[in-house]
Amino acid sequence: MKVKRFGVSLEEEILNNLDNLVKTSNFPNRSQAIRHLIKSSLVEDKVYKNKIVAGAIVIVYDHHKRELNSNLMNVQHDYHDLILSTQHVHLDHDLCLETIAVKGKARMLTELADKIIGTKGIKHGKLVITDIE
Repeated sequence: MKVKRFGVSLEEEILNNLDNLVKTSNFPNRSQAIRHLIKSSLVEDKVYKNKIVAGAIVIVYDHHKRELNSNLMNVQHDYHDLILSTQHVHLDHDLCLETIAVKGKARMLTELADKIIGTKGIKHGKLVITDIE
């Protein structure tokens, strides 16, 4: 991919905030930080416009919780067309971490994630969405 250079004018306060972002996020330079911010904004726009995106739903739960596995499986079967794969990891004797790779319209992925994360017994969950272009 060909890189194009251009100039950017920013108020001093915004430039200071950008420099802080570069430092705290360990970007090698301002260009990388700006590239990251633009890409994040474009992904948000795709979500807002309900475009096709990909992502991962990550959940942590106690597998001993009554009917949790069955409830999770039922939700996943209801949305089988969005789920690409799942990975199940045992963190310890009780806790499991599951990563569910998904692809589809942003609102459907959000709906699926909300149902999974909202399932009784889920300790923590998060949907991460990215662009597929």
